[in-house]
Amino acid sequence: MNDEKFMREALREAVAAGADKEVPIGGVVVCGGRIIARAHNLTERLTDVTAHAEIQLIGMAAEAIGGKYLNDCTLYVTVEPCPMCAAALAWAQLGRLVYGAPDPKRGYTLFSPSLLHPRTEVTSGVLASDCSALMTEFFKNQR
Repeated sequence: MNDEKFMREALREAVAAGADKEVPIGGVVVCGGRIIARAHNLTERLTDVTAHAEIQLIGMAAEAIGGKYLNDCTLYVTVEPCPMCAAALAWAQLGRLVYGAPDPKRGYTLFSPSLLHPRTEVTSGVLASDCSALMTEFFKNQR
């Protein structure tokens, strides 16, 4: 299945984030069946609380397609986006969001599922156990 294939690519980015001592969240943007952007959290490296994987991906994907609207794109991310990222994805008019693990403490659905653009399709739980295990292991090692 393509969702699993692209989520595995997002997981590669998440592993790279963890190796850099970043919270291991990664993602890719797919448009026309191919990856046009890949990124992971950079908040520690850039000392920027807004440098989430999704924010990096929005800019990279917009540059790749030559426009600010991502309505023909799918963003795959390992963990449910936070409200900040969900709102940014709404402004980008993302066509489809696919995420792995839910974020019961800071995920956008906890606050308001309407943060996304009304036309954005959402698929959750793709490789959720793999995505969740990566987060659990990272935070276990932080303590």
